[in-house]
Amino acid sequence: MDNIVVRKDVTIVGAGPVGLFCVFALGMAGLSTCVVDSLDVVGGKCAVLYPEKPIYDIPAIVSLTGAELIEHLEKQAEPFNPQYVLSRRVIGLMRKDCDDGRFELTTHAGEVIVSNAVLISAGAGVFVPNKPAIEGIEAFEGKTVLYSVVRPDTLKGKRIVIAGGGDSALDWALLLKDKAASVTLVHRRETFRAHAATQKPLWEAINANKITLKAPCQLAAVKGVDGHLCSVEVRHFDGKLESLEADYLLPFFGIATNLGAIEMWGAEMSARHIVVDPTTCQTSLDGVYAVGDVCTYAHKRKLIAV
Repeated sequence: MDNIVVRKDVTIVGAGPVGLFCVFALGMAGLSTCVVDSLDVVGGKCAVLYPEKPIYDIPAIVSLTGAELIEHLEKQAEPFNPQYVLSRRVIGLMRKDCDDGRFELTTHAGEVIVSNAVLISAGAGVFVPNKPAIEGIEAFEGKTVLYSVVRPDTLKGKRIVIAGGGDSALDWALLLKDKAASVTLVHRRETFRAHAATQKPLWEAINANKITLKAPCQLAAVKGVDGHLCSVEVRHFDGKLESLEADYLLPFFGIATNLGAIEMWGAEMSARHIVVDPTTCQTSLDGVYAVGDVCTYAHKRKLIAV
């Protein structure tokens, strides 16, 4: 077939931390790998949503950031020469009965990847941010309205408005309070959903005037020219509008995820997770395996170390 882009022993669907470690584990077993991901970078949520967030559940490592974890995993995988096929969504999986590969995996671009086994490490699947319903915000997205922060240094010395009350919003507010010119946190309630261990230093920073809290209120409008913000307008619950000077807006309202075509491949599912045999990680499909957050089995805990 002319559209075959690669032949490897194993195709890994998902280039997050689990998928990257699988490159190493399979490489140690002498198996070649191709890694497919819908993002244009490897690392999954650790690279795109939480690059500066500390991670504490890696054996023998007391703490490291998401970006550092992905950097180490890339270096660990590098000697085994994985082939990365990025910015591609997987759509089809067809089983073959021939010696040159048992499976053909098709991408949304029409490319075909041939391998003898498929390993799904897709996490929660393709994810997109939940966006605020603000007229004209599209003109600022990717420039000064950011749903993820890949390069934190670009925010140094800037006026930052962060919207949300979960872990991502609070984590970034705390990380930027000593780097940005100002950090304002906007939330519709005066209570937060984030972990208690995160809320304590947040309130300490608010009381020390290192973070300004605007709550309860909601985003109302963004103002600026050519994609560059000059202010964010918020509406208090009494109806009063307030304009906040801002260079960047970081809305953290969670993400919507779905496994897309993977759910249609016929593997046994439970609550939108792929059921596997915990002793082998094989799905109900012979030759198709699943690891990481995407799979489930009795008594499983969601830790990167697992």
